[in-house]
Amino acid sequence: MRHLLRLDDWTPDDADAVFSLARAYQDGNGPALGGAAAMFFPPASLRTRASFERGASLAGMQPIVFPPESLDKDEALGDVAEYLAQFVDVLVVRHPDLGVLDALAAAGALPVINAMTSENHPCEVLADVWALSQDTDVATMRVRFVGADGNIARAWAEASRLFGFDLVQSCPAGLATPGTTWTDDLSAAIVDADVVVTDGPGRHAAALSPYRITADVLSRAPSHVRFAPCPPFVRGRELSADALTSRAFVGHGAKRALLPVQQAVVAHCLG
Repeated sequence: MRHLLRLDDWTPDDADAVFSLARAYQDGNGPALGGAAAMFFPPASLRTRASFERGASLAGMQPIVFPPESLDKDEALGDVAEYLAQFVDVLVVRHPDLGVLDALAAAGALPVINAMTSENHPCEVLADVWALSQDTDVATMRVRFVGADGNIARAWAEASRLFGFDLVQSCPAGLATPGTTWTDDLSAAIVDADVVVTDGPGRHAAALSPYRITADVLSRAPSHVRFAPCPPFVRGRELSADALTSRAFVGHGAKRALLPVQQAVVAHCLG
């Protein structure tokens, strides 16, 4: 049994196993899983929920979906995990509080997979790394995250520690993720980028407006640069409309990687 709560908890062997399984699922040769998965998603969840539910169904699992508020009742989370283990085989949880997932996993009753917290979003970034490293050595990628500290920034920081790729964050002073290499000079960050990633600015929209990614900004990067904004994004906010029509944009289809990668994460955690 394995959990996926933070990429910092995983080893390169875990990542290699998941990527190997993802290739098998993409090719239609992934292992059948069977059983059931209890999934906790808010109504607003789109891509992560659709890919986990569909992926589980395709692998032979029954997804049983609850609102995340089901975990906020006056009941010890260890008891919740032990009871659910009588009926299901894995928990896939989107909840603001990573501590809730830690408590579920601490029971040791069944695997717990982080489908997003306010602290991080490991499955999202795993899928992006897999999609972006298909034709390159992941350890050699130069990733430039443009945006403030937040769950996506922290997940990319976790991924950089796991895979060993070069990560630089570009944002105003005071908004960087602790421990991440940082610059407030967007042009300097972009000049050698292989991959440019953004996230929604949240309450920092005004401070981050000079860091908006445009086609002109992307033109300062190497010709092979790929632009992979984290959805949901807003044109005119963290990026411009012309950035999405530039040749750098990886396209909406890049998120297809979520399906095989999330099937692979479930299979790996089930052991």
